[in-house]
Amino acid sequence: MPYFDAASAAPLHPVARQALLASLDEGWADPARLYREGRRARLLLDAAREAAAEAVGCRPDELVFTPSGTRAVHDGLAGALAGRRRTGRHLVVSAVEHSCVLASAAALEAAGGSFTAVPVDRAGRVAPGAYAAALRPDTALAALQSANHEVGTEQPVAEVAEECRAAGVPLLVDAAQSLAWGPVASGWSLLTASAHKWGGPSGVGLLAVRKGTRFAFQGPADERESGRAPGFPDLPAVVAAAASLRAVRQEAAEEGARLRALVERIRERVPALVPDVEVVGDPVRRLPHLVTFSCLYVDGETLLHALDRAGFSVSSGSSCTSSTLAPSHVLQAMGVLSEGNVRVSLPAGTAEEDVERFLDVLPGVVASVRQQLGAPAAPGPARAAATGSGLVIDSLGKRCPIPVIELARAIGDVPVGGLVTVLSDDEAARLDIPAWCDMREQEYVGERPAERGTAYVVRRRG
Repeated sequence: MPYFDAASAAPLHPVARQALLASLDEGWADPARLYREGRRARLLLDAAREAAAEAVGCRPDELVFTPSGTRAVHDGLAGALAGRRRTGRHLVVSAVEHSCVLASAAALEAAGGSFTAVPVDRAGRVAPGAYAAALRPDTALAALQSANHEVGTEQPVAEVAEECRAAGVPLLVDAAQSLAWGPVASGWSLLTASAHKWGGPSGVGLLAVRKGTRFAFQGPADERESGRAPGFPDLPAVVAAAASLRAVRQEAAEEGARLRALVERIRERVPALVPDVEVVGDPVRRLPHLVTFSCLYVDGETLLHALDRAGFSVSSGSSCTSSTLAPSHVLQAMGVLSEGNVRVSLPAGTAEEDVERFLDVLPGVVASVRQQLGAPAAPGPARAAATGSGLVIDSLGKRCPIPVIELARAIGDVPVGGLVTVLSDDEAARLDIPAWCDMREQEYVGERPAERGTAYVVRRRG
């Protein structure tokens, strides 16, 4: 069964498996102890740190291992903010950062600090100068991902790092998605990553803090990992993580080129094979193994289950696959369609025939889901009530993509220039109705509060 969700977790690399098994026998002792077994464990830990630091592009004594990539992010942000508390308590992030970064930003705000979310364009990329404009005299830290986890867009890290350097503000880079493919551009002050993203074992994160960066770890003092990651390290996992990072880096150029060609095939053929699809993310400045697209009139959860039954493991940023019923904050910040969202991220070694089979299966799966939802060929039961200003569609209590399907059914019932108002209490409608208008060349007039939910107004153009 083809596994196409490497952006969530890559399969364990063969080198990681070998290193893990070997270090279970050699690295079980406490590396802080001076007896023979402890010295042997210490040698393994030091070698792993040197290998990881070489891949990151920092000194070994600047890098520590943490229990996860999320822990590295939280500790990195908290430590850097605490180290510069005399400067202020303002944080600058992009609007498409990983949720763990945004959670830290929200916690800072709840504790009396503040943060600014820098907007992105429709490709998910921050604009030149956007970070410089967001920096303030009380800005203690800025954070920017090297590449987006949902759509694969690479961020201008070097340019943002220079903007931050000119303002005297350290920059933390979340390199979880990109580190397997190459070093991050220079200029950063702190960097985080997660081993399970590149084929290492789960439960290992990296936190690098450049010398000269003010940093005060938040938590009880601990003698482990330079006082920045308390507790006994999972040494076999750390060794496997470092060994696999070195291995995937050696394979990155050749495998990256091969996967990029397969992803380009998906980017080009999906819109030709499946009607009403929007491929999202930067078409050029992107990770080599990841592509994301959204399908009109499709329930994301149903689509993912159908693809799973067809033998393909993919993921989604669609609100329909989330317990919160809110659209992905990444897709929302980009202003693109969220319904029927599919993220395909190919692991190393993906076979060309598996991609071809996915392209063969996808059109039928999407058509079947649309048929189940009644989209949008035949008019359904009367949902639209004529008013003096057009039609009003009551979609209250209905979740994506039903409000958009009902809009598509009703738009033909008003004359050119007429209005259709959709009443919806689904947060995804705020994103998907304007996106539908853009794809269907209809005019999105805007939204206004309603007695219940929100009224979204569309004018028919043709």
